[in-house]
Amino acid sequence: MIKAFAAGVILGTGFIHILPDAFDHLASPCLPNSPWGKFPFAGFIAMSCAIGALMLDTFATSFYTKMHFNKQKTKQVMDVETHSHSDDHVVDDHAGHVHVHAHATDGHAHGSVLSSQEYQLMRHRIISQVLELGIIVHSVIIGLSLGASQHISTIKSLLAALSFHQFFEGMGLGGCISQAKYKSLATAIMAIFFSLTTPVGIAIGIGISKIYREESTTSLIVEGVLNSCSAGILIYMALVDLLAADFMNPRMQSNLRLQLGANVSLLLGAGCMSFLAIWA
Repeated sequence: MIKAFAAGVILGTGFIHILPDAFDHLASPCLPNSPWGKFPFAGFIAMSCAIGALMLDTFATSFYTKMHFNKQKTKQVMDVETHSHSDDHVVDDHAGHVHVHAHATDGHAHGSVLSSQEYQLMRHRIISQVLELGIIVHSVIIGLSLGASQHISTIKSLLAALSFHQFFEGMGLGGCISQAKYKSLATAIMAIFFSLTTPVGIAIGIGISKIYREESTTSLIVEGVLNSCSAGILIYMALVDLLAADFMNPRMQSNLRLQLGANVSLLLGAGCMSFLAIWA
């Protein structure tokens, strides 16, 4: 339920809030018509980053799986050596060789298979890390816009929108982090990163407020590109890693009540972020 709500929040953030802003920035009439007016750069960059997130997801999963196998292989070798040295009942060399070989084969058979729980835990950890990357990029952009604003009315509306944005995104990310079952230190580090990115963006915005121009070519391109990247990552994460994996799970498919609850949570999360788009 929590994961479905988180996916709805992240999906709404990507489609309703970030991607339209990216199109507005990169299709602005303030930019030169060539090349910005002749090609949908926002959609292209979002698509490229979604593909990049897929590649990162795949390589990270492969890396952690191989690392797990290497640890298991090292452990098996140490167990075999310890067992062979402590075996006082071996009659001859041949018998000892057969016994050790059988033990090693047995260890290999059990150790080379990544259990379902271990695989799911590894996937949850990769998902939470890639997801935080996408949210951090978005948080810096929001903070930058708020810090560089010089009109009180704009600051008030941005501050209200920022509070709701961070609240719902924090709920979504927190749900993913809780499933990853990190140690306390790792959880605290991820929470601190999420908490500090927006204030850092605000500080940068305040620092450049004298030279920052919202409609300048540089600011439009930078914000548009970063928003496109963030949207691509978040949309990929929500649809592929958070929704598809769970909604197509046999456990979900065989339980009608769980399906209904997950769909309601998904619609509630997406609805909250969509409703927020009325103000920001």
